[in-house]
Amino acid sequence: MVLLTGCRAPQRGDGAMELFNRRDLAGWVHVLEDPTTPKESVWTVREGILICQGKPMGFLQTTQRFTNFRLFVEYRWAPGKEPSNSGILTRIQPPARPLPRCIEVQLRHGNAGDVLGLQGMRIAAGQLRHFEGRSPVAGEISGIRKLVDAENPPGQWNRVEILARDDVYIVWVNGRLVNEARGVTRAAGPIGLQSEGGEIHFRKVRLIPLPSKIQPG
Repeated sequence: MVLLTGCRAPQRGDGAMELFNRRDLAGWVHVLEDPTTPKESVWTVREGILICQGKPMGFLQTTQRFTNFRLFVEYRWAPGKEPSNSGILTRIQPPARPLPRCIEVQLRHGNAGDVLGLQGMRIAAGQLRHFEGRSPVAGEISGIRKLVDAENPPGQWNRVEILARDDVYIVWVNGRLVNEARGVTRAAGPIGLQSEGGEIHFRKVRLIPLPSKIQPG
């Protein structure tokens, strides 16, 4: 089942939770490559928009933990600046580090919609567009590349929808189906927004918790 800790009451009839209240960063904690860097020098809220500077590397994560959910995120690359790299981190696992063990839905410009398992989190091989690799920062990587490019031009808002149900992830970008990954590691963990490279803005982070399709034996 979905695991929630410190969960606020659902705010809509469908059980949806507004994880970002558009006023401040209540309900979020941060992890940064340089732990002496104040959170406010990387993430600020201005006129209802969460602004991430992109440096140093790290992420914000919710104080709640989720396994199965529908997640809606709206983001844009800073108008007038070069688009860069970021991601939506899900099922984040300890220990805390700048790029954690998690399932990432990629927001990197040109790759939005890729689904990756980082630091050994697995996505089963044998699927179309599957790839594997390793890096000093992300550890062992497995993933599924996106089907199509559905990003809007840099500076315009994009809407990402993620359906995570047991070992399946389905991703839509701007209403278009861009990915389906199976054999994804099941685990309860926070939702995260990544700082990695360039300025990115978020204005909606909304989640609907879902039950598991797998029934206890």
